[in-house]
Amino acid sequence: MSTAHEPRVLAVDDEIPFLRALSINLRAAGWRVTTAQTGRAALSAVVTQRPDAVLLDLGLPDIDGVEVLTRLRRTSAVPVIVVSARHHPVGKAEALDLGADDYVTKPFAMTELLARLRTCLRRSGQSGQGPGGVLVLGELEVDFERKNVRRGGEPVALTPTEWQILELLARRPGALVSREEILREVWGPGYERETQYLRVHIAHLRRKIEDDPSHPAYLVTSSGRGYLLDSAVEPSEETPSGAAPEQS
Repeated sequence: MSTAHEPRVLAVDDEIPFLRALSINLRAAGWRVTTAQTGRAALSAVVTQRPDAVLLDLGLPDIDGVEVLTRLRRTSAVPVIVVSARHHPVGKAEALDLGADDYVTKPFAMTELLARLRTCLRRSGQSGQGPGGVLVLGELEVDFERKNVRRGGEPVALTPTEWQILELLARRPGALVSREEILREVWGPGYERETQYLRVHIAHLRRKIEDDPSHPAYLVTSSGRGYLLDSAVEPSEETPSGAAPEQS
């Protein structure tokens, strides 16, 4: 990881003029920039350069960006913002489901992208607010100081976004936290209506911490309201993906 004063970003895009302009703006904003024009180069750069965040285009010439994201998530929790010209909502949903932390559609305002990068950096570097200690709910252990989770004594690998959602709920066990509050605290102001982001990441968490994600016992939905983390509840009915549609 780079220092807090010089965060490093890997920008991946096969359009050279766009990549050049993006790099200039990122450097002007204080970022150290590494670029890649292919999927293979991007995967290599993540290992060798250890960026603090990745900006990933989906339309790459050798390996599709979706495949790059899939491979990346097998070995790395680095925050990924998809930056793509694809406008179809399925593209956004698929990217989030595969582990992207955010999604920006071209063309975009540089101020918006920088704000989202800062949010990613804050999530990945956040050491946790409030006191440390370990919360134990049944077989689930949440260690606030070490920022790790165990289920049945086995470590659970979480991305920075997944950890921040779980930490927010775990610091208030048994209390309902609204969707709007989670979105605002994890993604930042202005994201309160992006419920798709939250549903996807809740589904990811359930796959990792629940014995049966379709009947969650820990991470429970209050339909149309929000979520709570509690072991003293009966497993609730959910769709197999763990991301049941909710009332708005």
